[in-house]
Amino acid sequence: MDTKIYLAPMAGVTDLAFRLVSRSLGASQCFFEMLDSRALLYEHPRNRRLLKTLKDDSPIAAQLVGVDPAVMLDAAQKLITLVDISFLDINSACPAKKIIKKGAGAALSENTARLGKIIKTLSSKLPVPVTVKLRTGFRERNVKKFVKVAKTCQESGASVLFIHGRTMSQGYSGGIDYESIGSAKKALKIPVFGSGDILDPILAKKMLDETGCDGILAARGALGNPWIFKNIERYLTTGETTENPTIPEKKKILKTHLAYIEKYKDMAFGNKVGFMGKVTMWYLKGIPNAARARARISGIRSYEGLVDLINEVYPVPNRLSNLIPKSDFDI
Repeated sequence: MDTKIYLAPMAGVTDLAFRLVSRSLGASQCFFEMLDSRALLYEHPRNRRLLKTLKDDSPIAAQLVGVDPAVMLDAAQKLITLVDISFLDINSACPAKKIIKKGAGAALSENTARLGKIIKTLSSKLPVPVTVKLRTGFRERNVKKFVKVAKTCQESGASVLFIHGRTMSQGYSGGIDYESIGSAKKALKIPVFGSGDILDPILAKKMLDETGCDGILAARGALGNPWIFKNIERYLTTGETTENPTIPEKKKILKTHLAYIEKYKDMAFGNKVGFMGKVTMWYLKGIPNAARARARISGIRSYEGLVDLINEVYPVPNRLSNLIPKSDFDI
């Protein structure tokens, strides 16, 4: 089975380290973290950090958030001079209040004329395909209205729709609206990907079965669980579920993830250690004495201290020296 299983863009999460680990365990297509079009256009230094990549970090897509078609186009044109992307996604799904206040993200679904203009402007001018990330509604669920928004995206030039099966007001809670995703799939000629609660292989299959979609996006289900990609692929291909990774396997991947952060993440020292602690928390789920380990993480002040803690929690010898493949930055 050749089901497309992508790693979704997640702000503050899908950095180079996260992508490299995910790719090693089956994520074929990844995204940079969401990029603000105005910040990109006016060269905010944070964007250079977000766009850090390697030759092996491919194929990769980018996702822009914004509200002004001209600014979005200028930012997109600048972006493709900096990195080689497989496609550009327009974020019309982010429920964050600061994004909604600007009329961007999920708010665009309430202004279909503007959303359509953004899609048409970018798809007619860019040398890469333009896709759109949507939610199934804004304040309320309305299947007919949502399908109309989806059709507007297709008619304006979108090549793929990525649909999160919740409304903006739901955020990341509540049930998934498989019906709306399925209705969009039936009404459109372009591919449709389903997103939301892709937390394990069984839920991944449920999304595909209930909606008939062409692929899926894994997001929160990959936090501390990068095995999700190969496990979903195996389940869809053979019908067999996969046992949880062993403690030695978890230890190896966690230490690899932290080693990538140490090598590639551009952050102030204290912030980087704090970020490493957050990542370590993701992997501790289901580990004996995890609660005690979590309580200790906040007091750790160095990368080496975290590695020592991991060696205590996962008492299996493992060398760090061979974990990172040698490769040079693209930018």
